[in-house]
Amino acid sequence: MFDYTVGTDKSVEEAIQGLEERLKEEKFGVLWNFNIKEKLQEKGLDFQKEFKVLEVCNPQEAFRVLNENEMAGYFLPCKIVVYEDSGQTRIGMPKPSALISLLNDEGLKQFAKDIEVRLISCIDKSI
Repeated sequence: MFDYTVGTDKSVEEAIQGLEERLKEEKFGVLWNFNIKEKLQEKGLDFQKEFKVLEVCNPQEAFRVLNENEMAGYFLPCKIVVYEDSGQTRIGMPKPSALISLLNDEGLKQFAKDIEVRLISCIDKSI
């Protein structure tokens, strides 16, 4: 699977708040909270669902991965989406291991898996 996605009964904002707290525990910061609904409406499009994209980064880990293979920078920062779907809030992300596999770099695969496990833990603890 390309992604990891779970549902929660929390609102989008509650899910984001819990997620941000868990991310801090793993030393990930939210660089940007992009509100797609707001941006589309600003452009005159009638998009009604809450849909937010969080760009998250752990500076130490970014430093490590970029020193290993600069092409990995194409996948930075990590993205986590929080959105409404059929009355439920969903939290998901593309799996770092799926993205890194595109580089065919064995040295980065375990690194990506470690980041993936940590981000999945943050998501699971926030639901």
